[in-house]
Order: sequence, then structure tokens, then C-alpha cells
Amino acid sequence: MIQIEFARNAGRVLETDDNVIGLAVGGSWLTGQIDEFSDLDLIVVMREKISDNKSKMIAYARRLGYFLTGFTGEHVGEPKVLICLYDKPLLHVDIKFVTLEEFEHRVESPFILLDKHGQLQSVIDNTPSTFPYPDYQWIEDRFWIWVHYALLKIGRGELFEALDFFGFLRMVVLGPLLHIKNGNLPRGVRKVETELSESDFNDLKITIPTYTRKSLLVSLRNSVSLYRKLRKSLFNDDVQLQIETEESVMLYFNEIESQN
Repeated sequence: MIQIEFARNAGRVLETDDNVIGLAVGGSWLTGQIDEFSDLDLIVVMREKISDNKSKMIAYARRLGYFLTGFTGEHVGEPKVLICLYDKPLLHVDIKFVTLEEFEHRVESPFILLDKHGQLQSVIDNTPSTFPYPDYQWIEDRFWIWVHYALLKIGRGELFEALDFFGFLRMVVLGPLLHIKNGNLPRGVRKVETELSESDFNDLKITIPTYTRKSLLVSLRNSVSLYRKLRKSLFNDDVQLQIETEESVMLYFNEIESQN
């Protein structure tokens, strides 16, 4: 696998760098699911912080292979990550540059490739990894406003904006909740094709509309139905349901559906 070869070479390159404490790898490497379409998630643990300096991050990235280009991951809330594309062979590599203290705060415990003084293993042994789970109350407080927003776009005929909304809803709400229901980590809609039950996957598929007003409304109805089922299955009594908001929005839904 080109990912494994790249990672091992990165370890050899960084081993002689005094500012590098260690190197680890996460993502699909940990589950043994790497295939020809997988990217590579590297964590470089540094003595001195460089994640606030893009030029230094790129300088390190250039040493690891035939570097084409890269950019930092602010758009996904990960400014410490340099998202890179390498060539010969073509490979997507995410490189996260952290200090040893920052390494303690992680969503998973990565596989260690380089650990010069055993410090990475000590962190893993003595601190927990915590994957972020969605806040059900946060979702419930927003869901019906989002549905109303989609209805406004459909009602006005802004169908492209409405189409984009469904991707957001699946990524932030429906995908994560379905993953939790199926005992998976709530990674958006990642690998829903293989990690959801057949019935849950079919429920998710019918939230995908085509570019017509009717299809958008049907898909929105299906999204609401799916959310209600997931809410009933997953939420406990501590979650305060926005019943009045839900009822008002669904009455407006009926109005929009009745219009030609």
C-alpha cells in the first residue's frame, strides 16, 4: 500500500530531526480499512509549536515526499492540520502538527510510528481519547428552524439552495444519529453504505431530492420522519423537545405543499 510506504518513509525522515518527538498515524489505518482510495492521517509531535506558521508546516511536508501543494484546515476546524497532495504516486495526506501537550487532546489513540523517548506512548497510556458526540439538545433546538429555512427556499423557488441544505442536514444531523443508532462513531455520512443497516440506509437514501419542487418537499418530509424516528430511539427525557416550534413549522409545511 502506498499509504504504508509513505508513512514509514516519513518516520525515517523525521527520526533525525531534533525538534520532532514522534510520529503517529490515525484514521483508517487503525481499523485496517486502508484501500487504494484512502488518504493518510499523520500526526507529527513537535518540541516547539509550528502549527501557527504555515511556512514551517509546508517545509516539513516537503521533506516527506514529492509535495505538490497543501493548505491548512481552518474550514473544518483544524488549523493545525496541513492538507496535502503528493505525487509519484498521487496521494492525499493530512498532517497534523501538535506539541506533546496538544497530543493529549485527541479523538482517537493513533498507531505510533516513531517515539524517540517513549513520550507518545506515555501520553496514550495516561490520558483518554474522546471522540466528539453530537449534543442532542443542540440539534433539537435548531432542527425545526432549519426545516423552516428549507421551506422558505423551496417556496421562493431557490431550489439550488434548498438542495445544498439536504447535504448539510445529512452531515450534521441524520448521518451522525444513524451511525450512533448502529453502534458506530458519528462521522457524518462517512461509510454509511457499509456501516448502516439496510433499512436505515434506505431511510437515508430517500432524503436525497432531485431538482424539482415536488422532490424537494418529499425529501424534506422524509427527513423530518427520519429525524422523529431517531429522536424517539436515541433521545432521553433530559432533552427538551421544541414541540410548539415543531407544530408551527409543520403547519407551514402543509401550506407550502398546498401551493402550486
